[in-house]
Amino acid sequence: MPQPKLLDKMRNVIRLHQYSLETEKVYLLWVRRFILFHNKQHPKKMGKHQVEAFLTHLAVDRSVSPATQNLALSSILFLYQKVLKVELPWLDDVVRAKPKRRLPVVLSIREVQSLFQQIRSSQRLVTQLLYGSGLRLMEGLRLRVGDLDFSRQTVRVHAGKGGKDRVTVLPGALTDSLKVQIAYVQKLHDQDQQKGLGEAMLPLALRQKLGNSSKQLYWQYLFPSVNISADPGAPEKFYRWHIHRSSVRKAVTAASRAARINKRVTCHTLRHSFATHLLEAGTDIRTIQQLLGHKDVRTTMIYTHVIKQAAQGAVSPLDRF
Repeated sequence: MPQPKLLDKMRNVIRLHQYSLETEKVYLLWVRRFILFHNKQHPKKMGKHQVEAFLTHLAVDRSVSPATQNLALSSILFLYQKVLKVELPWLDDVVRAKPKRRLPVVLSIREVQSLFQQIRSSQRLVTQLLYGSGLRLMEGLRLRVGDLDFSRQTVRVHAGKGGKDRVTVLPGALTDSLKVQIAYVQKLHDQDQQKGLGEAMLPLALRQKLGNSSKQLYWQYLFPSVNISADPGAPEKFYRWHIHRSSVRKAVTAASRAARINKRVTCHTLRHSFATHLLEAGTDIRTIQQLLGHKDVRTTMIYTHVIKQAAQGAVSPLDRF
């Protein structure tokens, strides 16, 4: 059957373009669903009608969000353009769902403090860094020891969303805790090296370039897992990965409930709160854009709709009684 061979080819092309493992999984998932929806027809035998029928099915029958619908379309476009090398004019005419613009959930400073008081000690530092530096969850988990610059009080983020690098602020309040964390990483790393391990999980080309230098503390994950695991792409290789994102998500959810915060709190809520609190403190919107790594300042401008000043100083008439 052509389906497995096609998906294997797509997987190789995705890795050639050095997309993240998460992107690889999602793209393959949506292409597989697209093919199965049309009774395993080969994509070369399908066209605009089949693509639109699949997207309509997602919107009408599955009630997926516009963002999910567009992600499915992006996966299919990648298949045709990058894998099959088929430039079809009708691809440009396929209608994309219009994303719904919603205001982000933001915590007050007091709510953030309550959250950190309730969160498990093992997860507290990483969540404090998500808030204090405005990081996305995976950006925080993928930090290496060498990404912290205590002399300049900065955090270097490699290959964030869109594959972009940036520098953001390192909270001075976390300096001592982070140094203790680095000492813990050093201890684990020494144990790994005694077992003949200790090589950092890096892109293959970079590992080959660095050689034994990839075993330096600089390259080790700042928040390492307690276990050593095999590389899914090369089962014969073993590495100490970072802690799993689900453990941090669950810790934030449990802490928000324990703190009795009546809002939907996620790890990304901490990033939204970081931006909003900076804006409330008078930080320039362009500076916040750079710290967050937004491509377009219009994305950052959404936080102006959250803060009290966005109401142009208006006071409710009920407050004048």
